[in-house]
Amino acid sequence: QVRLVESGGGLVQAGGSLRLSCTASGRTGSLFAMGWFRQAPGKERELVAATRWSGDSTYYLNSVKGRFTISTDNAKNTAFLQMDSLKPEDTALYYCASKYVSSSGSMLLGGWPSWGQGTQVTVSS
Repeated sequence: QVRLVESGGGLVQAGGSLRLSCTASGRTGSLFAMGWFRQAPGKERELVAATRWSGDSTYYLNSVKGRFTISTDNAKNTAFLQMDSLKPEDTALYYCASKYVSSSGSMLLGGWPSWGQGTQVTVSS
C-alpha cells in the first residue's frame, strides 16, 4: 500500500502559478505511476496529468497541455505538478494518486487504488 501526502494548493490570480507536491511512502518504484486528478463542484473527477516514476511516459489533459508539467524526484519519492498560466476554470480540489503499471501496460487504463487527501486550488479572475 502507498500513503500519499499532498501540499501546495492555495489561492492565486488568473495567470499565476502554483506547484503541488505529493510525497509517497510505501510501495513505489519504476513500475508505479503517479497521477494528478481534480474535481470541481458539480463536475466529475478528471485525470489532469500522469507519469511513470521512470519518467518514460507522461499524459496531460488537453486543456492543461503547455501550462502544467508533471515531474518526479525519485530520491525523495515526491511527484510535482507545476501549474502555470492558471485560469479560473482550473479551480478544483486536486488529488494525487498512485498505482502499479506493468512495463507494457497503460497508465490510462484501470483504477487508481491509492489516493492523497486532496488540496484546494482556487484561481480568481
